Amino acid sequence: MKKIRQRKTKQPATAYTVSAAMLLLALWLGVSVGSVKIPFHVLVDPEADEVAANILWNIRMPRVVLAGLVGGSLALAGAAFQGLLKNPLADPYTLGVSSGASVGAVATLFFGIGLFGAYTLPIFSMAGAMAVLLLVIGFARAVDRSLKMETIILTGVIFGSFLGSVLSLMIALTGEELRQIISWLLGSVSMRGWKYVWIILPFLLVGGLLLWLCRRELNAMLFGEERAHHLGVDVRKRKWMILGGGSILTGSAVAVSGTIGFVGLVVPHMTRILWGSDHRHLLPLSFINGASLLVLCDLVARTIISPTELPVGVITSFIGAPVFAFIFYRQRRKGAVRHA
Repeated sequence: MKKIRQRKTKQPATAYTVSAAMLLLALWLGVSVGSVKIPFHVLVDPEADEVAANILWNIRMPRVVLAGLVGGSLALAGAAFQGLLKNPLADPYTLGVSSGASVGAVATLFFGIGLFGAYTLPIFSMAGAMAVLLLVIGFARAVDRSLKMETIILTGVIFGSFLGSVLSLMIALTGEELRQIISWLLGSVSMRGWKYVWIILPFLLVGGLLLWLCRRELNAMLFGEERAHHLGVDVRKRKWMILGGGSILTGSAVAVSGTIGFVGLVVPHMTRILWGSDHRHLLPLSFINGASLLVLCDLVARTIISPTELPVGVITSFIGAPVFAFIFYRQRRKGAVRHA
C-alpha cells in the first residue's frame, strides 16, 4: 500500500485565497448561467425582476448550494480516509457505506415506501448507510479485535460487493420505477429544493466536526499507528472518530444526491499535490475545492445538451477518470525515477 508523505502546506493564505475565489466564481456561474440568464442586480434587488428572482432563489440557488455541500462532503471524507488509510487511492466509498445508502434509497423506490413523504428516500438512504457502517465495524472487530485498517477495508469490500448484488437484483426485478432508480444511482442534484439542503446540513456539521477534531492526529497517523501511539495519540479512539465522521459525510451526501464518483478521490489528491498534506489545511481546502468542482460539473450537466440534463455523476466520471489516470501515471513515474 502506497503511503502518503506529509508535506507542509505551501503558503496557506494563497491556498485559501485561490480556493475561495474559485468557489465564489463557481457559485456565481452556477446561479447565473442557464436557459434563463440571471443578471447580477437580481441578487441585490429581487424586485427588479420577479421572474428571475423566483428562478434564482427557488430553483438555482438551492441546487447550487446542495451541489456545493455534497461535493465538499465527499472531498472532505476522501481526504480523511486517504490520510487514515495512508493510501491516495482511497475514497469515501471504500467502506461500503455508499452501497448501504444506495440499497436504502433503491428499496424505497422499489417497494414504493412513502412513510415520511418527500423525506422518505433520504431518511431510508441514511439509515442504510449507518446500518452498513455498524455491520462493517462489528464484523471487522469480530475478525480482528485490534481493528487493523486492512481488516476494515476488506470487510468494506465484502459488504460493498454483497450489497451491489442486492442492488442488481432489485434493478432486475424493477418495472416502471427502473428509470427513476437508474437516474438516482447515476447521481443528481436536480429538483431537490431547500429541504434537501436542510437534510444534509446537520450531518455535514457533525461529520465535519469529528474530522476537524482529528486533524492533528491524522498528521501523526501518516507515519503509522505505532508511531502515532508513541506520540501520544489515542489511535483507537481517533480511528473511530475518523471512520464515523467520514461515513456520516458520505452517507448523507449519497442520501440526497445519489452516487457521485471521483470527487472524493481526485479532489483531495490534487489539493495535496498543490498545497501539501498538512491536514490542518488539507481538510478545509478539500471541502472548498470539492464544492467548487461539483457546482461546475452540475453546471455542465444541465447546459451541455440543454434543454436535456445529464446526471452530474456522468460528468464527474468523464472529468475524474482521465485526471486521476494522469495523477496516477505521474506518481508512478516519479516513484520509478526515485528508485532508479
